[in-house]
Parts: sequence; C-alpha cells; structure tokens
Amino acid sequence: MSLHIETPLLESRPLSVASQRSIWLKLEALQPPGSFKIRGVGAACEHHKKQGAQRFISSSGGNAGLAVAYAGRCLGVPALVVVPETTTARAKELLRQEQAEVIVHGGSWQEANEHALALVGATDAFIHPFDDPLLWRGHATMIDEVARAGMKPDAVLLCVGGGGMLSGVVEGLQRNQWADVPVIAVETQGAASFHAALEVGHSIELERIDSIATSLGAKRVSARALECAKQHSILSVVVSDPSALSACERFLTDHRILVEPACGASLAVVYENHPVLATFDRILVIVCGGATATIDQIRKWAETG
Repeated sequence: MSLHIETPLLESRPLSVASQRSIWLKLEALQPPGSFKIRGVGAACEHHKKQGAQRFISSSGGNAGLAVAYAGRCLGVPALVVVPETTTARAKELLRQEQAEVIVHGGSWQEANEHALALVGATDAFIHPFDDPLLWRGHATMIDEVARAGMKPDAVLLCVGGGGMLSGVVEGLQRNQWADVPVIAVETQGAASFHAALEVGHSIELERIDSIATSLGAKRVSARALECAKQHSILSVVVSDPSALSACERFLTDHRILVEPACGASLAVVYENHPVLATFDRILVIVCGGATATIDQIRKWAETG
C-alpha cells in the first residue's frame, strides 16, 4: 500500500463560473500530510528504506519536511528535518507531531539544506524537497489518476517553487501520451525563480525571496524544471501576493478547504480569469495544498501586505 491516497478529481462550479470555462480540481490538499509532496517523498522514502536506510534527513520548513516526517513515522524510520529560521511555529509543531526531530538552522532554505547535507551519515538517506527523479516519478501519479478517470484537460495549472511538481506533472503527461497538454506554471512576485530563468534562458539565483508564499521560496529552480520547459509547452505566469491570499480566502469559502498562498497563486489565475486561460476550455488545477497555513496567518498577511 502506498503512502499517498488517490485524491478526488472534481469539477468546480464556483471556479468555472468565475473563469467562464470548465475548471477541474485535483485535490492534493487532502493527502494525509496535507500536500502532493507525499507522492514523491513517499516513493523516495520507501525506496531508501528498501536500500537499508536507518534515518531520513530532509531540509524543508513546510510540506516536503512534513511528508518526510509522515513517511518516516509510517515506515518506522526516524526522520530529522532541518528548517530555516523563517519556519512558522505551526510548521515545527506539525513536524514534531509526526515524531520528527527538528533542527532550526539558517535564514533561508538554502542554508538549512546545506546543514542537512552535512548531517547525512553512512546509514542515512537524504530526501531532497524537489530535485530528485524518485520524487518526479511519484508526483507523476497525479496525472496517471486523471488519465484513468478519462478526463483529458486542455491545460494543467500548477504553482512552481523548486520545480518538483512541475517536473512530475510533465513526466506524467508524457507517459500518458498527453504531450500536447500544456502546463501553466504560476509563481508569486518575489519568488519567481522559474520565470526569471526562462527570461534569460538559463538557471539563475534570486538575490532573496520576497514573497509570503514561502513554499515557492527556492532561490534557484531545479535544472530539471528548465529541461521540462525545452521538452514541453510551459506557460509562465507571475501573480501578486495579495492575489494569492485573496484566492486562499475565496477557495476556503467555495470549497471549504484551506490552502497556503503558494497554492493560492495558481487559484488566483482562475479567479481573476487571467489572459493566459483565453485559449483553453477545460483546465485541470493541481490544488497542491499546504498543511502549515492557518486562516489567521493568511488574514494577517493580507492586512499587512
């Protein structure tokens, strides 16, 4: 039995009305640890346990860390998660709830990641939050499920942080012979490392992350994500933090599911009927989730933004 569940696929009436087209939702927010990350992370953890790993180490103040902690608890393997100082108390509480050891180090994910790598011993397995073929293969199962349901969209809409979900979705589209289905990749202003890389034609590192959508906070997108852009039609969109926050509130009202601002970024494209949607009639939105978000935090960000 896999560590992830097959999530609901449903047509959203509120989002369809808002955008004047058919909007379908893949509800990854309903995964046990709260996001799509458990698909790839679970696959990676199961693989490494079979190889004899006695501890999982990861670097994430959010969904990837939670997925590693959840997988570790389910598989009976201790998990250590290094998080940056920007990680919320809520996220640390959830990690400890999953019985993970939590170490706080550095002001950014990059610094936390370097420290996590330095801790890896001979019997440990390092689980990268987004840059690993095992993860992409696991994330691709989202598209497998949609294909089995017989719902071929005109485009897939998702958010981009480090590029793990993007890489997995492109793999899923291609292995289901849906290479003709483009991906709309959304980021927030201040965290748009993928958009910046596409503009110059190669990977670049952002000076800093300046967005409340911290799950999109990779200063440099993975090389694989850029390869995907050369192999597959990917449309890059950047939205504002206020748009992402507003979408979180609206989605909570419409579907009674709370998602984090990173996920809100992709939903904002639909709620605001962004011009990128103009040529598509049926769109699949990956509602990636986000377990660390609270409505109080989202409203506080909206007030101070």
